[in-house]
Amino acid sequence: MPDSLTRAVRWDTVVGALLVVLLLLSFGTVDGFGNALNLSFLLGNTLPIALIALPMTLLVVAGEIDLSVASTAGLSGAVMGKLWNDGMAIETIIPLCLLLGVVCGLVNGLLVTRLGLPSLAVTIGTLAAYRGIAQIVLGSNAVTDFPTQYLDFAAGRIGNSFVPQAFLPFLVLLAIAVVVLHATPFGRSLFAIGASEEAARFAGIRVRWHKLILFTMTGLMASLTGIFWALHYASARYDNATGLELSVVAAVLLGGIDFDGGKGTLGGAIAGVFLLGALQNVMSLLNVSAQSQIVVTGVLLVVSVLGPRVARQISVARAGRRAASAPTS
Repeated sequence: MPDSLTRAVRWDTVVGALLVVLLLLSFGTVDGFGNALNLSFLLGNTLPIALIALPMTLLVVAGEIDLSVASTAGLSGAVMGKLWNDGMAIETIIPLCLLLGVVCGLVNGLLVTRLGLPSLAVTIGTLAAYRGIAQIVLGSNAVTDFPTQYLDFAAGRIGNSFVPQAFLPFLVLLAIAVVVLHATPFGRSLFAIGASEEAARFAGIRVRWHKLILFTMTGLMASLTGIFWALHYASARYDNATGLELSVVAAVLLGGIDFDGGKGTLGGAIAGVFLLGALQNVMSLLNVSAQSQIVVTGVLLVVSVLGPRVARQISVARAGRRAASAPTS
């Protein structure tokens, strides 16, 4: 087991345990939580966060971040609505929107890898730029008359269960991401880059190429999320997914992915996603205001950065005490 994976297990376990405790308490004490319709809403509303969390996890492991994901999703949805209004077939629109996401991610990646600009600053800039372009494309209009079969897939459930139909493709994407990050040379290279970019270069890893791929993948998944968002909520608007980047980053870091890079697991990140999603669902059922929910998300973001660091410091301190108390020969 890689060292980066071993060090993250304890925090992953904590997050997983918190998720289980929250679910058990919610089933027992929150009216309506266990209702099949509510559980379907919970999963459906969490899927946009989960979809973007897959590439975002890989990106943060490599020591970078993309804050433009929500704006890319909004731009994708706006273009989708505009092209549909113009009479283009949905089967043509979706590939074009996915290609748009690739271009958005590629722009971010080139600015970071070729010009050496910090990803935080670059993606704050493109966050505003992509959202502005979305508003230019669609204005304040809302497009709602997408084909019924696509709306049914995005918002429908599997039979009489609470599981959304769109959850199955997500599981396939999750399995692919887990294999890529934890069982391939590409994934091991990402941990090496996040731990020490200079050392990774000396080891022969093509750092800039790896990062460019990651930013492109993130743009693609953000665009896919924008398409899903527009179909799931049956509305394409320029401001779709506004603020989603905060939830994605909070969930990924809450799951134990180190903001400095080089540490974490995808399992922990997804546990963080569903912990955040379940918490938001419970707060909605308890009529907690949207402003208060944003405060809670912000607090979780701070905790998610501090938590793993504190846990590692405690672990190091305990190891030091054991070493000091060990008998010498």
